[in-house]
Amino acid sequence: MSAIELTPAEAARWAARAGLVLPAERHATVTAVANHIHSVVAVLRELDFADVPPASAYRAGEEKHDGAV
Repeated sequence: MSAIELTPAEAARWAARAGLVLPAERHATVTAVANHIHSVVAVLRELDFADVPPASAYRAGEEKHDGAV
């Protein structure tokens, strides 16, 4: 994860900006979850999908079943 993490005050500010009421006792929990989600997404962004076709290219029922694993 990056060195810059969301703080409880920032989580409360972003929740308020989105129109959500975030009680003070939930600031730390929401911050921890948001930072965890950010760390997971950061790992996914590092994956190379250059040779993977987009999902729209997949047609169910048209795949070949050759028994190879």
